[in-house]
Amino acid sequence: MTMNQQIYQELGIDAEVYELGEKTCLKLNERFKEFEKVAEYNQLKVLKAFQNQKVSEACLLGTTGYGYNDLGRETLERVYADLFHTEDALVRPQITCGTHALALALMSNLRPGDELLSPVGKPYDTLEEVIGIRDNLKNKGHSGSLKEYGITYRQVDLMEDGSFDYDGIRAAINEKTRMATIQRSKGYQTRPTLSVQRIGELITFMKNIKPDLIVMVDNCYGEFVETTEPSYVGADLVVGSLIKNPGGGLAPIGGYLAGTKECIENAAFRLTSPGLGKEVGASLGVLPSFYQGLFLAPKVTCNALKTALFAASIYEDYGFMVIPNSTESRHDIIQAITFGSKDRVVAFCEAIQAASPIDSHVVPQPWEMPGYDSDVIMAAGTFISGASIELSADAPIREPYAVYFQGGLTFEHAKYGILNTVQYMKKRNLLA
Repeated sequence: MTMNQQIYQELGIDAEVYELGEKTCLKLNERFKEFEKVAEYNQLKVLKAFQNQKVSEACLLGTTGYGYNDLGRETLERVYADLFHTEDALVRPQITCGTHALALALMSNLRPGDELLSPVGKPYDTLEEVIGIRDNLKNKGHSGSLKEYGITYRQVDLMEDGSFDYDGIRAAINEKTRMATIQRSKGYQTRPTLSVQRIGELITFMKNIKPDLIVMVDNCYGEFVETTEPSYVGADLVVGSLIKNPGGGLAPIGGYLAGTKECIENAAFRLTSPGLGKEVGASLGVLPSFYQGLFLAPKVTCNALKTALFAASIYEDYGFMVIPNSTESRHDIIQAITFGSKDRVVAFCEAIQAASPIDSHVVPQPWEMPGYDSDVIMAAGTFISGASIELSADAPIREPYAVYFQGGLTFEHAKYGILNTVQYMKKRNLLA
C-alpha cells in the first residue's frame, strides 16, 4: 500500500475507489496540461495589470469612514479595468454577492419604459425576483423589481440544440429594448455554458440590429477559464462575484462590474448616491485579500477546472449525464451531473460537505433559500461562507435532479471530495 493510498484509506476511501481516481487522473493528464497553459497566460496577464497600474504596498492599507482618496480601492479598480480591457470598473466590498452586482448593473442602467432582453433563455433563479418574472416569495409582490418600476422584460429561449434563435432575437429587439443580459454560465439548467467566442457572435448580431444596445454579461464562474473575457468581444458590462473565481478563495465578500465609463458611473451612483458615486466607500481591511486573491485567481480557477473535469469523467463512466462531458471544451468551472433522484443529489452533497475542511461534521439539508422557487441543498464547508470557488455543490430539489458542483482551491483536496461522493453512493447502492 502506498503512502497516498494509506491516507485515503484513513479518510474512508477504499482501494477500488482510490484506483478509480488514479486511473482517471492518468486518462485526463493531457487535458490538465491544457488548463495549466491557460492558467500560465492568465497569471502573467494579472501580473502585467498589477505592474501597469503600479500597485504598491500603500495600496494594501485601506480606509475607514467615507473612504475618500482610497488609493488601494482606486488602483484595484484600474487593475480590473486593465484586465477586462474596459474603460472603468467598480470593485467593492459593499457589493454583497453576485446577484447584488447583477441587480446593481441592471437597475442603474435601465429606466422606466425601457425593456430588458435575455436572448439566452431563463436567467438564474435569484434574478427572477430582481426582474419581476415571479413574485417576491415573502410578500407576494415585486418589491423594488424592474417590473415595479415600469421596465419590461422579454426572453428568447435557446434552440433545442443549444444554439441561438437568431430569428427570434431579431424579432424581439424593438425601440424599447435598452439592454440585453447574457448569462455565460448554465445556472440551474442543463444547457451548455457559453464560450467567449459565442458570446461575441451574439453581441455582434444584436448590435448590428441596434448599435446603442447595452449588453451586460453575467460572468460568474467564467473568469480566467479562457484567455479572453466577454468585454474583449463587445460586452458593455461584465459582472461577477469576488467569492467566485476572481477572489481566488481569499476575498471575504464583494463583487465587480467592469465596462464603459457611463455604465460604471451609473452603477456607482446607484450603489452610493447621485453626486457621490465612486468617491466614497471605505475599503476597511479587505484590500490585501482582494489583491492577493486576484493574483492567485488564475491558478485557483485552473484547480477548479481540473476538479470539474475529474468529476465529469468519473460520473460519465458510471452512466450519468454530465454537462459538459469529459471531452468537451470548458467555459466555466461548473460541472452539472444529472442524477435523476433526490436521494443521489442529497448523498452527493452530504459527501462534499463531509470532505470539507470546515463543518465536515455538519449534514446539509434541503431548505427554502431566499430567492429560489424550490428547496435547495447546498454543501459548502468553506473558509469564506458560501464561497463557490471553494469545494462546494448545490442543487434545487426538483426534476431532473441535477447537482451543480464547482470549486476546489487545490486539486488534491477536491479530488478527494469527488472520490468521497463515489464512496457515499457506493455504500448506499446509488450508483446502479
